[in-house]
Amino acid sequence: MDLTNTFQQLGIALGLGLLVGLQREYVAAAHLAGLRTFPLIAILGTVSGILAKTFGGWVIAAGFLSLATLIVVGNLVALKNEAQAAGLTSEVAILLIYGVGVYLTVGSPEVAIAIGGLTAVLLQFKGQLKGLIAKLGDNDLVAIMQFVLIALVILPVLPNQTYGPYLVFNPYKMWFLVVLIVGFNLGGYILYKFFGEKAGVALGGILGGMISSTATTVSYAKQAANAKELNKSAAFVIVIASTIVFIRVLVEISLVSPAFLVIASKPILVMLTTFFILSAIMWFTGDKPFGKMPEQNNPAQIKSALFFSILYAVVLLAIAVGKDLFGNKGLYVIAAISGLTDVDAITLSTAQLVKNNEVAASNGWRAIIIALMANSVFKLGVVAVLGNRQLFFKVLSIFAVGFIVAILLLIFG
Repeated sequence: MDLTNTFQQLGIALGLGLLVGLQREYVAAAHLAGLRTFPLIAILGTVSGILAKTFGGWVIAAGFLSLATLIVVGNLVALKNEAQAAGLTSEVAILLIYGVGVYLTVGSPEVAIAIGGLTAVLLQFKGQLKGLIAKLGDNDLVAIMQFVLIALVILPVLPNQTYGPYLVFNPYKMWFLVVLIVGFNLGGYILYKFFGEKAGVALGGILGGMISSTATTVSYAKQAANAKELNKSAAFVIVIASTIVFIRVLVEISLVSPAFLVIASKPILVMLTTFFILSAIMWFTGDKPFGKMPEQNNPAQIKSALFFSILYAVVLLAIAVGKDLFGNKGLYVIAAISGLTDVDAITLSTAQLVKNNEVAASNGWRAIIIALMANSVFKLGVVAVLGNRQLFFKVLSIFAVGFIVAILLLIFG
């Protein structure tokens, strides 16, 4: 027996039990288990897992059934004394922590820690989660169910093989990227629902960048069109939302091609740092911007997923054709055109092509930088059309610095 590994497992079980037990003791004052009992349950699970390696799995089952029996008896006593129904949260947590203790003996300690931490978080944020559900309307719940359909029903049944000209169409991989983008957008939307109108301009810009930086630009340009006093707020949010796009791009590349991220992260981080500094300057100079975040639309819609899948397929094929006919120039032209309205599709398709060794990494990151700058040009056009002159020049003065840095990277990077 490896004593070091055994003591590590017991130590992690003790820590996770204390974490969950502390939360139950402080918040729920549960009659079944608290600060002392949860650590003991977790350790019981680990000891059961260790014994099962010698005596068989019946040891684990016996421990589980014993806990279930104690839960039933404890609740019967509580109901008799208090004459009120008991909830199931603590009871499920007891069984889960026992399972985590057992898992430590057969699985990854990182996974066990993640499950234990997530359990404590879910228990702690009961009120906030209920508040979030209360803020979701019928359309929001339908859209969430649609995301479940996109991710758990459609994705698994799609074939994982290439089709079509240049063999660039893989239905499974294409739809997986659709799930990725819609999930990213939906995550930002849920955070928006969680914070609601409490979100200030800084958080509004961050959430807007997570959901859709272009849609955020449209919303704030319209707000400032006939209210020049909102120019500072609108410009600041537009710049912050555009800054978040660089983080979004890095995440997308990391999920598609980690090896490409090693190379692409350097120029993209330069751009991210530039925009972050510009945002900080805007925040710390002059009066603090004000205003509230406009209403956001739920991005997890079937039609949005279908539109992105078609756009991604078109961009993927266009890049392959352009690269074949015109070399790197064709790649850059496609990047500039597709980046005007959507950076995600060109980022994901380029990362996929780099991963397949169809595009050089040095050309790939340049294409993504070009797409990002094209997207900034489109946002400037939105501000010019929907906003006012002062807002346009304010945003232009910020984006111009980014354009200069991008050009220098493209030339000397």
